[in-house]
Amino acid sequence: MPPIKWGECVKQHHEAQGVPAVEQSVGRKVLLHLVVPAAFYVLMGAIDRTNVGFAALDMNRALGLSGTQYGFGAGVLFVGYMLAKYPSVLLYEAIGMRRWLTAITAAWGLASCAMAMISTEWQLYGLRVLIGFAEGGLSSGTMLYLSQWAPERYRASILAIPITSISVAQVIGAPVSGLLLDLDHPLGMESWRLMFLAEALPALALAAFAWLHFPDSPDDARWLTPEERAWIRGNIKGASKPGAMPDAHATGARWAVLRDPVGWLCCAIWFCILASNYGIMFWLPQIVKGLSGLSAGATGLVVALPWAASGIGLVLNARHSDKTGERYLHVAVPSLFGGLGLLVADWAGASLPGLIALIIGGACTGCTVAAFWAIPTRMLKPASLPMGIVVINMAGSLAGATVPPMMGYLKETTGSFTPPTLLLVGIAALCASLTLIARTVAARAQAAA
Repeated sequence: MPPIKWGECVKQHHEAQGVPAVEQSVGRKVLLHLVVPAAFYVLMGAIDRTNVGFAALDMNRALGLSGTQYGFGAGVLFVGYMLAKYPSVLLYEAIGMRRWLTAITAAWGLASCAMAMISTEWQLYGLRVLIGFAEGGLSSGTMLYLSQWAPERYRASILAIPITSISVAQVIGAPVSGLLLDLDHPLGMESWRLMFLAEALPALALAAFAWLHFPDSPDDARWLTPEERAWIRGNIKGASKPGAMPDAHATGARWAVLRDPVGWLCCAIWFCILASNYGIMFWLPQIVKGLSGLSAGATGLVVALPWAASGIGLVLNARHSDKTGERYLHVAVPSLFGGLGLLVADWAGASLPGLIALIIGGACTGCTVAAFWAIPTRMLKPASLPMGIVVINMAGSLAGATVPPMMGYLKETTGSFTPPTLLLVGIAALCASLTLIARTVAARAQAAA
């Protein structure tokens, strides 16, 4: 029996589905040369943003931080995020992906290294703002960049890969952070300081790689054939030049999204999605350790489980969304089940059913992220899309800046993690409701067209 040629089988399947050969080739090359490398940057950014959740297991005691002070320190990063979001994307449009990604990666790597030297809560706040400022445009700039290369047919699945790396960052970062915290004064320093330093250094190496690797436009991509370059320019919005989408430099086009109720609805949905995710990221290590009494290393392994399930669920959810063409239920239904999972986990406490519910809740909460981004690209006008992505991401930053401190205040004033958990449950329910409203709005707009 001759060997099965899987690549040929896939090619024949695409041809049977009417997918042009050049589109298949572009999709494969964009995945290999741009999407996978970009995912590493999102992964390292996620680790450097959220490893403070593990550092808090020892750092809070060492610096004398209360729950509210820690929550503020975790969330204040997103103040820098919001301040830098729009200027960072403008810089991306002006200088191109290669210079832009090199600059922001080097900046956040240096600021993250400095986290190993803090001694007061104000130093924590200041460096967290600087890290947020450096990373401010990373998510929106990466999404915009990849959307200008990715065929629409595969867009949700392609955008799911760098987004999935956020979950992968927790799967990798949680056990690594936990193991580093279990070390007894390595190199003569406190273990949480070594953790910050060790997890920041890779960002500096990635800065050098960005300068060497990322093309600003299809014309700069040596790995594309002339036919593939022409196909991208002719078939993908915004690929005609680096940075902005067509007509995006017109002031009216940029700010039209602020007058569009659909844009605000997308902002509200994204706020809820990231409020749930950041609430879990920054507080889950303390919740697990408080319930179980495990060591930091064992806590890291437990914390990794919901994020592993989330990464798998995110990819499967995005693929099913692409396959069916349905976007809204792929956000609403997981959000609802995510809230239910967190509710059951809080009720069950430190038990096997509680752990299973926590894994389900975390998986469902995290798997909505990639499916969501197919909604604004469908509902917003093309000229409004670049600014729409920025504004939507700013709403997500607002969620990160407000919800973790609120959870810290609730924990400090009640002495229990139940009120913060109920806050996340309510946000998940609101997310599901708003997404169903968006589905109705889109259906009416389509019927009226």
